[in-house]
Amino acid sequence: PSEPLRGLSYIKIALFFMYFVYIIYSDTFDLFYKGVTEHLEKRLFEHNNDFSRYTSKKGPWKLVYSQAFENKSEALKEERRFKKLNRQSIVALIG
Repeated sequence: PSEPLRGLSYIKIALFFMYFVYIIYSDTFDLFYKGVTEHLEKRLFEHNNDFSRYTSKKGPWKLVYSQAFENKSEALKEERRFKKLNRQSIVALIG
């Protein structure tokens, strides 16, 4: 049998939530939408299935940008910054 690891008294498992700032785009209406969420795939589904008032009936939406943050306050700061960007800046950001 193999020997246990020496000097290792415990294994620390860090669980944390990720927050995503994202930009979605509708070809149909030539619109960008910026938001923040903990569940990126679920949120995109909600946008494409008319669960969001602003994006309802304006899809289909596709994810064109996302950035992960370890804490909500940083994600919300970035979302506020994104919402101030003009179209040219958004296009440059998503490259």
